[in-house]
Amino acid sequence: MLTKDQLKQIKELQSACEKEGEFELKLNEDMLETRDDNSKEDFFHYEDGHLVGFLGCYGFGNKVEMTGMVHPDYRRKGIFTKLFAEAVGEVKKQENTTILLNAPSSSASAKKFLDSIPCTFEMAEYQMKWEAGELFEATSIIIRPSSSQEDMEAEINLEMACFGFTEQEARSFNQRMKQLNSEDMYIIEAEGRTAGKIRVSETNGEAWIYGFAVFPELQGKGIGRKALSKVVKMETAKGFPVFLEVEARNAHALKLYESCGFRSYHSQDYYKY
Repeated sequence: MLTKDQLKQIKELQSACEKEGEFELKLNEDMLETRDDNSKEDFFHYEDGHLVGFLGCYGFGNKVEMTGMVHPDYRRKGIFTKLFAEAVGEVKKQENTTILLNAPSSSASAKKFLDSIPCTFEMAEYQMKWEAGELFEATSIIIRPSSSQEDMEAEINLEMACFGFTEQEARSFNQRMKQLNSEDMYIIEAEGRTAGKIRVSETNGEAWIYGFAVFPELQGKGIGRKALSKVVKMETAKGFPVFLEVEARNAHALKLYESCGFRSYHSQDYYKY
């Protein structure tokens, strides 16, 4: 578990980097706040007692995403190369793991580093914010907390069907999410049966939607649109702005989110190492 002082230092370093580069870094703050003590996922570099370099690893099934940063005043000194080597060494202890490097699309310094290592562009991801728009009536849809073993089995099946997880990866991921208890995990019901799932993280006055999935055989029936509308209403009623992320190549999901009033405001690029 990271200490409050470490989290504060990471936030301060993030602010300095974002201000200089005029971009946003994806540091998965909710995951940083709920780290597993049994795994080494965070790597630090200090100069004169100040944090000037950081790299975080974030596991999603058989993929590990890496995001890092170095203070503008301390770049071109090999700090990020050192942090990256440490992180790769740690991740390689795991079997069958794909490493994805995450960088803001507009970051010149990140692109310069990526050009120096063997990696290939994998995908782009949009960050989207709910601005305004028609939210669909959802009286036929129920959003309820995931609470039973049956619910967990449904979530595992959804991870496999919609996100390409193996059963072992899905079980491990969902067990960890429940143990960390950092997000609200919901089941979507339609016509009396489990139709999908959605997770919501309320952090620093913002609500972020993750892991939104509907069983393939139930897609195209308006369930996803109604469920999303219901969650947006639920979170905006609490006073939270609502955000989510979507792969640029997922045209169906992008169209769904836009139809509910979400608009892209930032993008991240992912490179396979």
